[in-house]
Amino acid sequence: MSKPKVAFYWCASCGGCEETVVDLAEDILGVVEKVDIVLWPVAMDFKYKDIEAMPDKSIVATLLNGAIRSTEQEEMAHLLRRKSQYLIAYGACAHMGGIPALGNQFSREHMLKFNYEDAPSMSNPQKTRPQLKFTDGGREPILPELHNVVRALDQVVDVDYYVPGCPPTPKLTKAAVTALLENRLPPKGSVIAPDIALCDECPRKASKPVNTSFAEFKRPHQKLMDPNLCLLAQGIVCMGPSTRSGCEAACIRGGMPCTGCFGPTSRVRDQGLKILSSLCSNVAPKEEGEINKVLEGIPDPVGTFYRYGLAKSLMRRKVNLPVK
Repeated sequence: MSKPKVAFYWCASCGGCEETVVDLAEDILGVVEKVDIVLWPVAMDFKYKDIEAMPDKSIVATLLNGAIRSTEQEEMAHLLRRKSQYLIAYGACAHMGGIPALGNQFSREHMLKFNYEDAPSMSNPQKTRPQLKFTDGGREPILPELHNVVRALDQVVDVDYYVPGCPPTPKLTKAAVTALLENRLPPKGSVIAPDIALCDECPRKASKPVNTSFAEFKRPHQKLMDPNLCLLAQGIVCMGPSTRSGCEAACIRGGMPCTGCFGPTSRVRDQGLKILSSLCSNVAPKEEGEINKVLEGIPDPVGTFYRYGLAKSLMRRKVNLPVK
């Protein structure tokens, strides 16, 4: 009997999700024994035509990480959706747009101009930019085009399941693969992680105050933090109250606040607005000028509250920014 076919693919992301698969350590040997990995560009050679030639739905599951930024990534997302019985958004970028989606604050022209012409470290007096088409020895290679807007995977194709995190933990990865192999999958559309707030598994939860009044906000490097006290109680912005658990509070155990990479629970529509409304309603000063001074302690609101989820937020992108 042939083994079920599984694929891994990497779109707009950093590569950390690929590292998590490797971090399965000896458990990956058990996975390899049970499945036939037909696509994994970071670890093995493949050709587009080989995947295209496979019968539709012949791949049991594809774990696709990364957001959709370019025409090539969108094409591969559609191809793998067609070839796969289950398409899994693996990691924060595929799940919610991730760090790449912070680019939705700017137009494509703005980013290309800055990176190739205006950046302090750039020396490009000819203002040369990558060209979509060029001639080389009689050939005419075509490069993928960047879309104006970064999208999460399910904003491009239908997605069956989500494995959250930046990156997902090896424990969650193993749970997802095991559920797939043993045919114990949850209802379609499920996020394979506990549907409770991170505060419930935080080692500092006993010190979380019922009522918090913020006179100032500090960034972690600006304050000598108490290792046992709730970070919010110390005036450090922590996304724990609006973020799904499942990471075992790894960042907090390491002395850093949660930045929200597991996304919201099913009861939260907009992760950033959830924590923002909570913080702002508990600012101690009541005069506008004093309130503004407190909020100056959060110099990058979008990067703080929407570090991973801007593409799936109510805002999604800069107003009037076209998708393509």
